[in-house]
Amino acid sequence: MSAPRSRPRSFWRDTHGSAAVEFVLWLGVLTLPMMNAVDLGMYVFQKMQVQIAAQSAAQGVWRLCDKPTKLPAVQNCDDLAATIQTGAQSTSLGPLVTVAAGAPVEGYYCVNSAGALQLVGAAGSPGSPPTKPSPFNCSSVISGSTTKPGDYVQVTVSYAYAPVFSRVSMASLLTTPITRTAWMRLS
Repeated sequence: MSAPRSRPRSFWRDTHGSAAVEFVLWLGVLTLPMMNAVDLGMYVFQKMQVQIAAQSAAQGVWRLCDKPTKLPAVQNCDDLAATIQTGAQSTSLGPLVTVAAGAPVEGYYCVNSAGALQLVGAAGSPGSPPTKPSPFNCSSVISGSTTKPGDYVQVTVSYAYAPVFSRVSMASLLTTPITRTAWMRLS
């Protein structure tokens, strides 16, 4: 009869199950980056959806109010708030997208020499129309210009992003709420 094997010595030499132990160790290391990738992907997707929501809201204003008899839109265009709300909530985020208070902002803008819009007059919000510059041209932005300023509307929307894996994800460090602004020329 042979002598019984020493238990501690055979335990350390036994290789059964070593692959499972390695797998569990590596799984823990790889799970964290995967969770971060999922959260970052969701953030980018929702950021794009918020931009689309802002553009849809501004386009809704354009479809409803781009007629000379309905301008300025914040004063003469009926159902403006409902149209903006419908456009903003037309994405997959739905009613979680909110329209900023005082939207839309409407004003008369001219393009300056750098190609940027510059307000020429006072901006208006619902119930308070924008003020037309006097004279009604872009001479205050570009000297000698006789070009009439354009009537632009600005719509701002936001969405409160919440990471799926908030305690372990780097996405919790990203900006929230996600806010986007869209511009549309009405005339």
